[in-house]
Amino acid sequence: MTALCVRRLVALVRPCLLAAALLFAATASRAVADETVAVHLDEARVIKLPDRATTVVIGNPLIADLSVQAGGIAVVTGKSFGVTNVVVMDKAGAILTEHTVQVEGPADQTVVMYRGVNRETYSCMPDCAPRITLGDDTKFFTDALAQVAARNSQSLASGAGAH
Repeated sequence: MTALCVRRLVALVRPCLLAAALLFAATASRAVADETVAVHLDEARVIKLPDRATTVVIGNPLIADLSVQAGGIAVVTGKSFGVTNVVVMDKAGAILTEHTVQVEGPADQTVVMYRGVNRETYSCMPDCAPRITLGDDTKFFTDALAQVAARNSQSLASGAGAH
């Protein structure tokens, strides 16, 4: 190979390397900007907000909730199964970052029982007990919810009398 051919080859390689580096930088910054936050149903996850954040918007508050805390911290709580997003903006309305929020099923050990088409979910840690889970049979769900509400009311009533 002559020196002229080598120079031409080098001249061709440099723009390709530059293009590859720019593509990598753009992809890397987009990955950081659109990070997926996975949170389990009925659990919370802490995320760090950018320093200049003044406005935080959650796409679908039926799927996840977000509470901003002091020090640039936000708490994301999974409320329903699904995917939504969180957009963080500065005071001028410029988007600083955006996160995809994916709410997943329960993290605890569960047993799902089907009685025909009716579904019941039990939390089995360590003993199995009814678990209030979206998608369960309506009667099972409302009965379990009523028991939890009654227990909470009793706890509040007994705590109020303890003064």
